[in-house]
Amino acid sequence: MSFQTSKQHADKIYCMSHYLAFRYIAREDKNFFPNLRHHVFQPDWQGDLISDVEHLDLYVADKMKNLNPQTTGVMLSGGIDSAIVASYLPKGAKAFTLKCIASESSIDETIQAQKYARAYGLEHIIVEVHWDEILRRMPAIFRFDGVPFHSIEVLIDILLDKAKKLGITTMCLGESFDLVFGGMDRLLSKDWDFDAFVDFYTFLDPKLVLKEWVDTRDVFEPYRIQENKIDFVRFVEEIFATESSTSYWHIFQKNNMGYLDPSQKAKMATPLDLQRVRGGEPKYLVRELFKRRYPDIPIPNKIPMPREVDFWLKNWEGPRRNEFLPDCHVGLSGDQKWQLFCLEKFLNLFDS
Repeated sequence: MSFQTSKQHADKIYCMSHYLAFRYIAREDKNFFPNLRHHVFQPDWQGDLISDVEHLDLYVADKMKNLNPQTTGVMLSGGIDSAIVASYLPKGAKAFTLKCIASESSIDETIQAQKYARAYGLEHIIVEVHWDEILRRMPAIFRFDGVPFHSIEVLIDILLDKAKKLGITTMCLGESFDLVFGGMDRLLSKDWDFDAFVDFYTFLDPKLVLKEWVDTRDVFEPYRIQENKIDFVRFVEEIFATESSTSYWHIFQKNNMGYLDPSQKAKMATPLDLQRVRGGEPKYLVRELFKRRYPDIPIPNKIPMPREVDFWLKNWEGPRRNEFLPDCHVGLSGDQKWQLFCLEKFLNLFDS
């Protein structure tokens, strides 16, 4: 085996392992194949300090002033983040809500989202998502991203495609509220031991599913602190935020769509109050703002963006390529199955 072939093989193993563990590959010098390139979102700002809910209210309002209702939309779920963003839009703007068509028990956020749209005079548009449409769109996203992707990307791709056909050129969203203001309550739930956090955060341990793999613990090592603990707050702010933002950045770039997340450059002026987060008040500043913007609507329970991968992949027979261990999909969650499914589809496209 030549040196070049050996390096290509090593890069492929590295990329497979890191995609499974983190849902993205942080190192841009590592690519699955020589003809592919991928890019990672890198923030280039210091952060605008937010001191309290009044400041946050004024800050979001300023970011969203003078928007054209004919060309501006919002990705509106049933949660409080996108609801807050929607409340600053001009009357008549379009609000888009995803609805996965899967099982009878599928998550349906359209009813809650409609309440928000009505409260501020927005035109509510439901965007249906079907499994065959997801399969059809996967190759184009692979080619654009250069890597396998998080399952939310293809859902957003469907939504943005619909929005473009209706004349939308800028889409608003509330993705950064979770990242900036303490919404990742499970990751913030305790002062983690290093090894426990590694096990909890790793989305799919590559050694459980790949015949050849690399250890991905090196990503966590810069966050190790005294007494075998980990600086989990900084890890969330840096590693998790990069993974999440990269997914949105990729798909908005693919669709040539303007991206307006009013809290993206925000930063809390004081350290996050972990006791409030752990006491049942994740995103306490954001929750206070929601109460101001929607005084007659109770704060709903938090649910993830509806990705019915559990249903769509429940009868999937697992990967068949030689890179994977036999029956490695057995016992995995729907999201973990998606990572295997997506990775195999990606490899089939570029390494058939």
